Amino acid sequence: MRDASSADGFTRRDLLGAMGAAGGMMLVQHAVAQEKNPAAQVADSASSIRITGMKTHRVQHKVYLEMLTNQKITGWGEVSALVPTAAEELSKSLFELLDGENPTRIEHLWQKLYRAHRDMRGGPFMCHTLAGIDMALWDITGKLWGVPVHRLLGGPCRDKIRVYPTSKAHKVPPHGIYPHSGNPNEIERMVNAIKQTRERVGPDGTVMFDAHCAVPPATLIQLAAAVKPYDVLFFEEVAVPGNIEVFKRLKAQISIPMATGERDHTIWEFIPYLHEGCIDILQPDVAHCGGITQMKKIAVLAEAYHVPLAPHCTTSPLGATASLSVAASIPFLLIHETAPGSLQWGEQFMNRPWTVDDKTSYATLPEGPGLGVQIDIEKLKQIAADPKYKWAWPRLTLPDGSVTDY
Repeated sequence: MRDASSADGFTRRDLLGAMGAAGGMMLVQHAVAQEKNPAAQVADSASSIRITGMKTHRVQHKVYLEMLTNQKITGWGEVSALVPTAAEELSKSLFELLDGENPTRIEHLWQKLYRAHRDMRGGPFMCHTLAGIDMALWDITGKLWGVPVHRLLGGPCRDKIRVYPTSKAHKVPPHGIYPHSGNPNEIERMVNAIKQTRERVGPDGTVMFDAHCAVPPATLIQLAAAVKPYDVLFFEEVAVPGNIEVFKRLKAQISIPMATGERDHTIWEFIPYLHEGCIDILQPDVAHCGGITQMKKIAVLAEAYHVPLAPHCTTSPLGATASLSVAASIPFLLIHETAPGSLQWGEQFMNRPWTVDDKTSYATLPEGPGLGVQIDIEKLKQIAADPKYKWAWPRLTLPDGSVTDY
């Protein structure tokens, strides 16, 4: 029986057949177009990459992580400020959660590691080690895309980054460990150090004072009364972290801007400073706070409160490049620390993909895909094999023999 619509000789079956042929041709054309689509090709390489191994390199007081993938792209991270033997073993244990994963799923892997054990989340050992892993994942991802990490973070917000120490920007150490209230000679020692540094950098230079938690709250209040508010950019590490009420008490009595954060971890430890309005500048350390992933989030939180960052950074070129990558990408940045001694130590076995103009106090943006740092394994092994080096616990006390913060 012929179809009722076939009076002109064209049946419904013919129509369906023609539609099927046209649809098939469209699918073929779409497939060909996708093969020529650069975005589709990049997405495929990103979806197929997998972590296949991780090597740990204990180099004196540091542990460097070398993350391996099935696409022969290697990422590097730096674990800092931990007992190196413990940091190395914890890194190896955490790798059990990374093996076979896609390294470009950085946020997912950060959450997977941080929340893996309900009784071990947070704290320096977890967060410092996680920071090294996080750096390596960002390094891999940047190399996969062929761009610097700061491009993956939204692109640079500035053309250069203000840094210290330089001939025009310097941070004054406390020049000692102090009791819970100071005598004139102790206050004058710190005041004179600030004055001498101000004279050296000039009125257009930048001076900061690092209390380093070695100047207890009462002594810091005495010092603040003897220093003009504009003599220094900020007082750093004004109190030992842990009790927000101490910071609130200092804020109520000191008119000089205060900064802290180098010993705080993740967004959750930074929130109280912002909520209580007791800190003017936040100083997350990318190697302490949980890596690039957390430092970027801390910057976003701080921006909401109109609080700038002055990142703490005493790492080798690898960690410093990770920190500068975040600093380049955030709108609220005051100044960025570098540690010449740590940089020079690391440059024995790695390059530094940025430079500093000492006269202007500005660093260039990091260059190269990923973090742009290349490690010379043979030179690294030579430094690691130094028989004269032995890690030791700091042991600092006051004149009466009591243990002190520093």
